[in-house]
Amino acid sequence: MSEQAPHPALLIPGPIEFDDEVLKAMSHYSESHVGMPFVNTFGETLSMLRKLFQTSDPNSQPFVLSGSGTLGWDQVAANLAEPGDEVLVLHTGYFADSFADCFETYGVKATQLKAPIGDRPQQDEVEKALKEKNYKMITITHTDTSTGVLSEIEGIAKLVHKVSPDTLIVVDGVCSVGCEEIKFDEWGLDCVITASQKAIGCPAGLSIVMTSARGIERFRARKVPPGSYFASWKNWLPIMQNYEAKKPSYFATPSPQLIHALHTSLTQILSRPLDERFKVHKEVSQKIKKAITDMGLKQLASKPENQANGMTAIYLPEGMTPPEILPTLMKKGVVFAGGLHKEIAGKYVRFGHMGVSVTDPKRDDIDRAIKALKEGLTEVGYKAPNGSS
Repeated sequence: MSEQAPHPALLIPGPIEFDDEVLKAMSHYSESHVGMPFVNTFGETLSMLRKLFQTSDPNSQPFVLSGSGTLGWDQVAANLAEPGDEVLVLHTGYFADSFADCFETYGVKATQLKAPIGDRPQQDEVEKALKEKNYKMITITHTDTSTGVLSEIEGIAKLVHKVSPDTLIVVDGVCSVGCEEIKFDEWGLDCVITASQKAIGCPAGLSIVMTSARGIERFRARKVPPGSYFASWKNWLPIMQNYEAKKPSYFATPSPQLIHALHTSLTQILSRPLDERFKVHKEVSQKIKKAITDMGLKQLASKPENQANGMTAIYLPEGMTPPEILPTLMKKGVVFAGGLHKEIAGKYVRFGHMGVSVTDPKRDDIDRAIKALKEGLTEVGYKAPNGSS
């Protein structure tokens, strides 16, 4: 049984539930961030991230900076693009708008290719856009947590390499790394950004980025310096290289406790084949989606191929709003998130199913959540249509 204080199961699209050992690692005694014990831990953490992203190229580069997933956008906009560059942002929800806004902040021109709510841009649309303009990079939100839409990374990457080979391929994997398959080398990706608090299963506070050799070359060939100080790879690249080589180095103070927690979480994740981890996330996701359909409810992502494996965005019954159901779920020991997409925020809730809630057989988080949702809806007056259970 967990040693944590009793609490409702946190089943939002991040932060997620944490393993006891990860939380124990957070209570590591204070130590020097340039002392060899910590340098060794950080170096091992960076090497493990290469395995998680499935890259064996020694010239690719992982970065771990103190900050949220949002800092990943700044790293991309400040280091891989220059003022005046054109970038293509594939839009599947709220987070594409934010990524585009980040680019504009750095003087980069962002063109969004939008899909209807619950859908994703199709390959022929992407191909048409790439042929119309010379884009420095394309960004794809792997799982948009506002809609639960999953983008098809491998196919888009193949298309970009064929149609616009000089365009960098950047993936916002904040809600996908650790629960969705990502083959960094095999798919020819240039940059994937993520964060510690989602499927990786570590407390919030770390921005995690993997960049290809081509991305690093593009950064080194910049005509103007990065437009950020803290997010500049000019400052961070030698630090990360030194840490991985087990050499003390300093630019800004990292969080030793969070790095210990990430080290513990990655050790757990990599103790089993990654294919098994992705498979169990998919199986649990299918179970949840079937249960939702059986209740007579619909998902924002209506097409099966668009549905993420780490979260599900669920339309509430007509006329019901999140404040009517979320407190009922909380009383039953389950925390879901309200809607986030500004056009429909009051019409749906979001169920996160990542990490230990999915992979730890001793936990009953998922079954408890399905039961709570079914009972909770009934208690607030919902009657499932005939034929639904």
